[in-house]
Amino acid sequence: MTQNAPLSSHPIRLPAHVEQRVLSIEELKAHGVSPARAAAQCRDGGPWQQPLPGVYVLHPGPPNGEERLRSALLYAGRRRGATETGHDEGMVTGLAALTLHGFSAAPPLGSLDRIDVLVPRTRRLRSARYAHVVRTAEPPSPVRLAGLPVAPVARALADAVAGIGDTSTARSLLTEAVRAGHCEPAAVVRELSRAKLLGRAYVLHAVDSLLAEGRTPAECRLYEMVRTYDLPEPLWNVDLRLPGGPHLGAVDAYWPNEAVAVELDTGAPRHSALDDDRRQAEHDAEWSAYTAKREQLERLGVTVVHLTPKRLHEAPEQLAIVVRTALMAAVGRDHAAHVVILPR
Repeated sequence: MTQNAPLSSHPIRLPAHVEQRVLSIEELKAHGVSPARAAAQCRDGGPWQQPLPGVYVLHPGPPNGEERLRSALLYAGRRRGATETGHDEGMVTGLAALTLHGFSAAPPLGSLDRIDVLVPRTRRLRSARYAHVVRTAEPPSPVRLAGLPVAPVARALADAVAGIGDTSTARSLLTEAVRAGHCEPAAVVRELSRAKLLGRAYVLHAVDSLLAEGRTPAECRLYEMVRTYDLPEPLWNVDLRLPGGPHLGAVDAYWPNEAVAVELDTGAPRHSALDDDRRQAEHDAEWSAYTAKREQLERLGVTVVHLTPKRLHEAPEQLAIVVRTALMAAVGRDHAAHVVILPR
């Protein structure tokens, strides 16, 4: 038999329980297939192919999008000298992860030129063909999508933006992340800051759109929650002040008879070119100011309910119960009658 002759006369039969069509060489060896036999199956005209080092697709046609994902994860999870392999040391990130998260602005898996795989920084691994290795000192906890480990939305978004060179695509992804309720603006900006991407002009432009998008859908969900779950109609978007005194703060909804306020947390870290210590100091100062505002309102008898856009998107009924409970608890209680309410 010549080197290029088809090997159909010597097929390899794997156990019936092996349904996966993408396997590593370690998995094949566990089923009695030597590296030499596996390599022979990948000759011209053979029934297998080897798209990445140590990874085999057990059919002759090009791998589909899911098979490319699995092969990239198997490649990233292989360790020299290991007898087993798995996905515990790698997760899909970047555009491929956003596709798995359901982003309409992300391309189909089959059209991606590369699959980004996030691995610990300590791994000695190079990118190969379509498997692009992204290293991190602090791997996030993956989520499972389609049976695969996938980076959380904010981290996947930052890794995707790092490889995108135009404002339009970055803005589309960032806007969809917030508008569709995938994650909160603050989480995205934190990841962009961690990746040192906020110095890029096109990223700053996209972040401006992101922050603008963050409040409007959250306010709409708050309106919808109040009306869907038959809560009393509040005063919307008002400022609270002491008579002739200082400004106490703005709130998104206020029930004056019960002195209950709702405040939406749609804030995000400032995206200035400050060093990490200055940025942390600003964040601490903003949090201290918020805490002081809340404590002052509560000393005056105002109950402040703090809601996040993500929770409004995921659990509006639970949050409606929280607000209703606060309103019921205010019945018969002395409240802040001397607080002045002004339109914002």
